[in-house]
Amino acid sequence: MRLLLIEDDQILGNAIQTGLNASGNAVDWVEDAESGEHALRAEEYDALILDLTLPGKDGLVLLSEIRQSGNQLPVLILTARDAIPDRVVTIQLILP
Repeated sequence: MRLLLIEDDQILGNAIQTGLNASGNAVDWVEDAESGEHALRAEEYDALILDLTLPGKDGLVLLSEIRQSGNQLPVLILTARDAIPDRVVTIQLILP
């Protein structure tokens, strides 16, 4: 699978990329929403792994923009956010 990882934490991003690569996946890792937007325009991905707390633009804003553009790419959310409103909004954006 070709995956895009948008994660700003160096340790976590490196661990995820290393683990997924070891499992036979091709992982492009970027550290902010703007770089993620560029990657999504430049490449075809099978899935997106998205952190919500990103520098520059919140991951939920990015996901909302992705969905508004008609892109139904599967998304796995990484977050420490646990408030119910965050979870509800996230689920609404993930589901087609």
